[in-house]
Amino acid sequence: MSLALNGKPALIVSECQRGVIEPAMAGFAGLAAEAEARDIVPRIADLARAFRAAGAPVVHAPIAHRPDFADVPPTSLIAALARKHRRMTEGSAEVDFVAALVPEAQDLVVWRSSGMVAFNGTALDAILRRLGVATVVLSGVSTNLAIAGCALTAADLGYQVVIAEDCIAGSDPRSHAVIVEAQLRMIARIATAADVIAALAAA
Repeated sequence: MSLALNGKPALIVSECQRGVIEPAMAGFAGLAAEAEARDIVPRIADLARAFRAAGAPVVHAPIAHRPDFADVPPTSLIAALARKHRRMTEGSAEVDFVAALVPEAQDLVVWRSSGMVAFNGTALDAILRRLGVATVVLSGVSTNLAIAGCALTAADLGYQVVIAEDCIAGSDPRSHAVIVEAQLRMIARIATAADVIAALAAA
């Protein structure tokens, strides 16, 4: 497949943290199992290396809740469970990046303390615009929530959205396939890590 990246691209790595996708620590076993089965971490690491080599931004979008959960209202199942079990709090091992995706010195890290979309309540959009980014390439988890939310928000904000489909995972194979086919392809270009790396080289 031939993929063209319009304008300056940036890679966004969503929630690749120990408490999210490391099987022994993850709060949702199905999501961690899917991330492992789909082998997304090595491919995201390859993408990140390619972006750095091309001089394009790599942006990590992790979550870490305040210890008092003051800004996490229980308005969703995810938020309610996080509050109940006191998960993913600042300073805990759960919020650490998985070993293969620890940010490098030139990477950007945009933390958020609540919500499910990296653009909401953060400086992500402003940072990307200051860097002159026109295309965002999404990777990480989860297909069901953060990736879908980021894709919709980024498209509404005027970015070209590319989803590296073999670099994302959802709660189960069926929901992942349905969301990619029925929703994400309507707002984003669906590609592979290899497609994106080839497009970076061509640019």
